[in-house]
Amino acid sequence: MPGFNYGGDQDEVYTPYRRVLVTGATGLLGRAVYKEFKNNDWDALGCGYNRARPFFLKCNLLDEDAVRGVIQSFQPHVIVHCAAERRPDVVERHTEAAMNLNVHACATLAKEAGGSFLIYISTDYVFDGRNPPYGENDAPNPLNLYGKSKLEGEREILRHCPGAAILRVPILFGEVEKVEESAVTVLFERVQEGAESCTIDHCQQRFPTYTNDVARVCRNMAERALQVLYWIEIW
Repeated sequence: MPGFNYGGDQDEVYTPYRRVLVTGATGLLGRAVYKEFKNNDWDALGCGYNRARPFFLKCNLLDEDAVRGVIQSFQPHVIVHCAAERRPDVVERHTEAAMNLNVHACATLAKEAGGSFLIYISTDYVFDGRNPPYGENDAPNPLNLYGKSKLEGEREILRHCPGAAILRVPILFGEVEKVEESAVTVLFERVQEGAESCTIDHCQQRFPTYTNDVARVCRNMAERALQVLYWIEIW
């Protein structure tokens, strides 16, 4: 079995061949997460839906049989659940479809995860924005439907998979395929068009985060989880 060093003064630890399933691998964060694992000796399987082919597996996360089939076939050690409806305005307009993806798909994935270590990508929208920045022990208080749907997704994840990890990430920026993928770059087209003015919030305080940094954190958490599991097994 290949050896992997987890840094610092820790002894070298040997783990089995490592497999990771990344949902939402076609999205801004999902692409970075998939690449981070792939480039660091993981067997990575990315799945998506509308934009899946030709690089990723097409899987409807609302289809329980399909989700079960992918997990049973691939048998991932780790699942990173990035897929979500992340646009607050779309959640408000298409509530049922958004809730299905942001809540019910979480429940399905968590129920089928089995012994996999599950990392769920949530959002800082679960907070009310009155006292940023927030820590992991701060009480959620979402103000819009998007934040509420992601908080419900967290609860479904932990209800069916108590050992899962929740990452509440803020606004993201990274290597975009289209500028509208990130709220950080969405105004670029207006600037390019020479718009003299546009409407934006004047009172928001946000903490933009680089997708590659989040991806690296996911990989480090996954490797630490496998390290702990390895020592438990040999003990």
